[in-house]
Amino acid sequence: MQTAPQTTDELYEALRENDRRPYGRTRTVTAEELAETAELFDEPVPLIHALLELQEAYTYGSEPRKSPVVFARLLNLFDEQPDVFDDRLRHQLFWRFKWVANALRSLPEIPLASLRQWQTEMRDRYEQAGLDLQPYYGQAYQLAAHVGEDTALAYELWAARTRSRLSDCEACETCERALYHLAAGDDERALRAWEPVLAGKESCQEEPARSVSYALLPLLRSGRTDEARRLHLAGYRGCRRNPSMAGEIGRHLEFCALTGNEARGLELLAENRTLFGEVDSPLAQLDLLTGVEVLLARVEALGHGELPAAGFPGRSWTVASLRAEVGRRADDLAARFDKRNGTSAHTDRRAARLGRAPLLESLELTLRPRTLEDVVPATAAAASAPAEALPETPAELMKRARELDEQGHPDAHACWARLRTLTTDPEYVHPDDPQVGPLVRLRADLLEEEATLAERKDAHADAAALYEEAAGLYEDAGLAGHAVVARARAVLAVTQVVPPRPEGGGEEGAASEGAEPEGADPETRATAARVAALTEAHAELTSLHEQVSGSAPYLQARLLRLRVSARGLLLQASGNDEHVPPILAEVELLHDFATRHNLTGQIAAARLLRATTHAMAGDLPTARAEADGLVDLLRTDGPAWHLPRALSLRGKIQLGLGDPKAAHASLTEAVRLAAQWPAEAVDAPTLHGELAQVCMSLGRHDEALRHLTRSAELELRAGTRFDAFCTYSNAAQLSLDMGRIEDCIALLDSLLVEPDVVDGELDDRLVAQLRLTRARALRAGDDLKAATAELVSLAAESAGWDDDPGSHAMIAAEAAILLGEAGEFAKAREAMDQALTAHALDPRYEQVSNALRELARLQAQQQGPEGLTGARALLDDAGRIADAARAAGFEAHGRSLDTALAYEHGRVNAYAGAYDEALAALEKALGLLGEPGEDPDVAGEWAECVRLSGLVEGVYLERTAPALARVEAAAARLKSLGHTEAAESLTELADRIRDEE
Repeated sequence: MQTAPQTTDELYEALRENDRRPYGRTRTVTAEELAETAELFDEPVPLIHALLELQEAYTYGSEPRKSPVVFARLLNLFDEQPDVFDDRLRHQLFWRFKWVANALRSLPEIPLASLRQWQTEMRDRYEQAGLDLQPYYGQAYQLAAHVGEDTALAYELWAARTRSRLSDCEACETCERALYHLAAGDDERALRAWEPVLAGKESCQEEPARSVSYALLPLLRSGRTDEARRLHLAGYRGCRRNPSMAGEIGRHLEFCALTGNEARGLELLAENRTLFGEVDSPLAQLDLLTGVEVLLARVEALGHGELPAAGFPGRSWTVASLRAEVGRRADDLAARFDKRNGTSAHTDRRAARLGRAPLLESLELTLRPRTLEDVVPATAAAASAPAEALPETPAELMKRARELDEQGHPDAHACWARLRTLTTDPEYVHPDDPQVGPLVRLRADLLEEEATLAERKDAHADAAALYEEAAGLYEDAGLAGHAVVARARAVLAVTQVVPPRPEGGGEEGAASEGAEPEGADPETRATAARVAALTEAHAELTSLHEQVSGSAPYLQARLLRLRVSARGLLLQASGNDEHVPPILAEVELLHDFATRHNLTGQIAAARLLRATTHAMAGDLPTARAEADGLVDLLRTDGPAWHLPRALSLRGKIQLGLGDPKAAHASLTEAVRLAAQWPAEAVDAPTLHGELAQVCMSLGRHDEALRHLTRSAELELRAGTRFDAFCTYSNAAQLSLDMGRIEDCIALLDSLLVEPDVVDGELDDRLVAQLRLTRARALRAGDDLKAATAELVSLAAESAGWDDDPGSHAMIAAEAAILLGEAGEFAKAREAMDQALTAHALDPRYEQVSNALRELARLQAQQQGPEGLTGARALLDDAGRIADAARAAGFEAHGRSLDTALAYEHGRVNAYAGAYDEALAALEKALGLLGEPGEDPDVAGEWAECVRLSGLVEGVYLERTAPALARVEAAAARLKSLGHTEAAESLTELADRIRDEE
């Protein structure tokens, strides 16, 4: 709290503002400060309000020791000055007797006799006030259930009584009834009792999150796994990071442990690590720690006790060490409760939870299923296991690696990875074997392999440097041919990172393409520079090729292939079809050379390049024929590891030819065959991404989502994290579009807690996109408060994007709309002003105009006549944007900005009761729309405009005759054009107008 309130009005406003904060230390500290301030006013009512807020903060901030102290002050005030408590404050006071009972029950140091004494106090106070005793019996049952004695009798005395005004809400009582049946071992009866809460028909501040956490395991035991999965995602989101729901979080961790989702459990544990220090309730601690121990024990039993785990602050923990500490603390807590209660109930319940066996071997909970192997800290990307066992001796391993490398076999990578491990050992001794050559050659081989892996991650500058270093070592080893090939690969790698060169650089290649004129835009200059660099690289590769004429055939073939690659990149960069014949000519050189020397891998590569060139040139039928021939060749003659790429190319060509079903078949086979080879060797992430695209074109959205998430996970494993997060972003958006809101949120929550995201190492714009999608998903899931908070925070951060004000404009505008939906129009206006400022620097005519109109509608709809001035000011801003868009020649994607603005003027004025102005604006909108035609979208807009005009004129202005004439003529017009659905709303309105005559 920056400045203490100086008046009671300021105090009440500060209390309202604090009430909007989430429970936790910030809200609690502020409530404490406000209570101290309220004391200074020497007025009982403001103090009562401040103490009520403080007790609520302690109760839901999991600080049960402090809640009874605050309530004692409230009770003293009531006893001293009962008249200052109006009906609402009196209701609050008697309601909170239950809060104190719950708080005392959660503290093992409070004697059982004191708990019963408080219940007697509650009963006496209720009787004196003439209140029904059902809430008292509810507390008596909860104490009996806690102690574990006389539960059945206490349940009957409570459950048989009629509810009263001070009874717990129906959702909370439903949960208590269900828990009674669950304790009796009757899962089915418990789930029947829970049905209205789990279905969302009954809810409160704690529900349905509390019920969901208890219902997860009964649902699994009843075979309702899909429902359990859905409720886990939604229920966990309702309690994450909330200290007052620590026990619920513990049960979600237990659910993960018992369904094969240990990795997700560790992720959720890390997300809630602050609870170890924030939860002051011993009973909540016991509940949380037992769930944590179930998870950690399962992870340790699976052999991963040394994994890092998030635990108590002040030190680092492994799974094993944290499990031991958690177990010690939880055992102590259970023993303290049992000693206080004189039973063994808590120790027994804890033992039952710890003794449960997994209910399912595997249940896919999220769009990002992970195993414990996925969370093992990696020092480097591990090579995939080869098809055959690796030789044991270094000499044999080197021979095998080089043999496979000559063939281009994917298993060569595993051999090189093993050799790299061996050579880093200080005790490594290089074999004295002429067949494997000196150590310097092995070092060159390993550098070349490292460069290849760097290229796969698009680290082209690093790759070029590594190739050059390898070339030097090859020369030292007397392998001139290998040195030339390595240097050639460096030449091509450099072209992928070369910066745009200044105009007039004098490169011969630039002259051959036609020098760009002065004043060319940056993109054109960059393209010209890239074309020049590739032309120069091809010339250098041709020269290098001449230097390996006497080398081994496989080395010469590699130079030929590099030449073709440079030509292909040149075609791709320039878009000039004059490069197609030279590419095909060099492809033929490669194919003929490979055929003469029986280099099967290069034969396949040549044919793949030929088909690709025809596809790039737009000759898809020829490309399809080439791809079909290549697939047939590879099926019969191999090499088999080229088949996934060939099928992928054929699938893309088939999609381009308008045959998505054939494309789906080709890419499905490609994905299936790719699983037989190391993912990096066959580019499995790309295959899954391409198949996802085809699935989308076929309307198979669930299948597309599976392939997108699989592609992203493979990219993560390969270390290409930026690409992985981009793919996950697409998957999140698709899941949101499909209405799988909880899946979308769970996926994004998982991504946003990744270390490189938290530490700010990932691209900030990509992270912003993930957060923006999450905010939209939260809004779609009716969590307006969380969605608004996320968008407001994102708008504040994007305000610093000096290089991209347009994106900030759209984010701020979207934040303004959510603030408007929440009724915070002053803050919404501030956000919209930010959007307008950014829009002036980088116009986003349609998006900002849409937001202004929507915010105006919200203000008029919620505030009526009082909001009309603010709403009209927003529409005036939208009018200025429409004028600027018209001057700039901008055309909206849907209806024109002017038409949309006129219609919104009509709606806003109608909401505010300015009906004459509304009708005039709507008639203007109709004039701008013109007469409807065959387009159903235009007809629908026209019909809606007529409908609102008729409603204003016939119902609100009571001009029945002209309104009926307008509406009936419009309905007839629409029917004559075949727009019967659009006409129905007008026919219904005409009937309503006649009925009200």
